[in-house]
Amino acid sequence: MVLIVALVAASFLSLAVGSADISLESVWRAIVAYDAADPEHIAIIDKRLPRTVVGIAVGAALGLAGAVAQGLTRNPIADPGLLGISPGAALAVVVGIVAFGVTNPAGYLWFAFAGACIASALVWFIASRGRDGATPVKLTLAGAAIGAATTSLVSGLLIARAEALDTMRFWQVGALAGRGFDVLGPIAPFLIVGVVAALFLGRPLNLLALGDDTAAGLGLNVGRTRLLVGAILVVLVGTATAVAGPISFLALVVPHAVRRFTGPDYRWILPYSAPAAAAILLFADVAARIVARPSELQVGIVVAVVGAPVFIALIRRGRAAGL
Repeated sequence: MVLIVALVAASFLSLAVGSADISLESVWRAIVAYDAADPEHIAIIDKRLPRTVVGIAVGAALGLAGAVAQGLTRNPIADPGLLGISPGAALAVVVGIVAFGVTNPAGYLWFAFAGACIASALVWFIASRGRDGATPVKLTLAGAAIGAATTSLVSGLLIARAEALDTMRFWQVGALAGRGFDVLGPIAPFLIVGVVAALFLGRPLNLLALGDDTAAGLGLNVGRTRLLVGAILVVLVGTATAVAGPISFLALVVPHAVRRFTGPDYRWILPYSAPAAAAILLFADVAARIVARPSELQVGIVVAVVGAPVFIALIRRGRAAGL
């Protein structure tokens, strides 16, 4: 209930705060009794509401993705970047900018999604070689190697093409500005399927956390389950990254914070992580609009600035939960 209240409060603040602040009373009237002749109502419904919905969707997807990634790899610091998914999306966006001249979020949406899928498939292919198959350690190492390689390729392409650098630098830090239903709509079915499927992964992730031998002894098909969980992770990260860019630390920090209240049971971690991450992302987006007025920061910068010290504090206090 606290998380739901926080998410509702963050949503109302997201609708009220901007280059020109609007009262919460006007926000409520715009929602329940929209007046097409009122400029404040137009700003709320046509401009800020789509951005808020995108923030909720992206935040929920990243919160779930972080919990799923850590459960899949049994690695408490696993996140989409470590597994090579976000770097793969970034490389595909750069290719779209350089080779096809794509310059807007709606245009490079599918490039980012395809890049995330291809990078994940490559990580899985490398990690699954050998007798043991795709073990957590091999997945993590393969993801780190693919991530490093794709990041180097991105840097090389951006240095060679200055116009690509100008376009890419705004996407690469993660942003909700300029993201509306035109960006979210085409990929919303994938996002909805990924979120719903992830919420049913509690029991498989709990069994994987016990180790492959124990999970297999309890009747779990480890290889098939890991492949299914990896596919859901790719959908979550691919859609979120395609819409808003690679937003760092959110998927890493939120599952750790949630474990302080839920314990290690993924049947609770997953449903708690979604609203927690969505609320944090909206609060960060509101802060990004305030600290640099009349302009605004990219929300990815605010999340990183806040998330890094929070994660360090969790580690120093010994609260970075093990798996």
